[in-house]
Amino acid sequence: MLFAGSDRDGVADGKITVAYRRWAESRVVEGRIYRTNAGRIEIESIREVNPELIADTDADVALADRQNAKDVRRRLRGDDSMPTFLIRFHLVDEPDPREQLAAQTELSEADLADLRARLAAFDNSSHHGSWTTETLRLIQTSPATRAGDLAASVGRQTAPFKLDVRKLKNLGLTYSLEVGYRLTPRGAAYLDAIGN
Repeated sequence: MLFAGSDRDGVADGKITVAYRRWAESRVVEGRIYRTNAGRIEIESIREVNPELIADTDADVALADRQNAKDVRRRLRGDDSMPTFLIRFHLVDEPDPREQLAAQTELSEADLADLRARLAAFDNSSHHGSWTTETLRLIQTSPATRAGDLAASVGRQTAPFKLDVRKLKNLGLTYSLEVGYRLTPRGAAYLDAIGN
């Protein structure tokens, strides 16, 4: 989920704890934690609502930092034939486990074995062959390079390449930059451990 303008600040401050979204289908799951541009949030509940039945007196209108029900409806994006969802959430204060992983500068034998197994599983399930080590080395040698350019350099399409890099990021091996990627300390330690 992304939050625009003052909504981003309101979520980051904990003032906004409700959002209305118009989606073809739910994009979040109750109980899960999501990274957003306003911080990490945990979804408390999500339910479909009829936007025409939202009342000015609904507490959720104020918790979404909207002036009234009309303001809620006016700010909904997307085709009005799609369902509208009411999402309740709260900020998550504890550190992001991915950031803690990414900061590792040394890998234990157990860490290394776990990473090897996970990356081997990605390689083995791939339709385009082994890609994990090649992608890490590519990011190491070409940081802050557009994803499309990196993908093209290894003969791949951009969208699936980006999905693969996201898998590496989830293991704490890469950072996403405004343009391109770079290795995390953990990613660099992994490549050092396996030898360049």
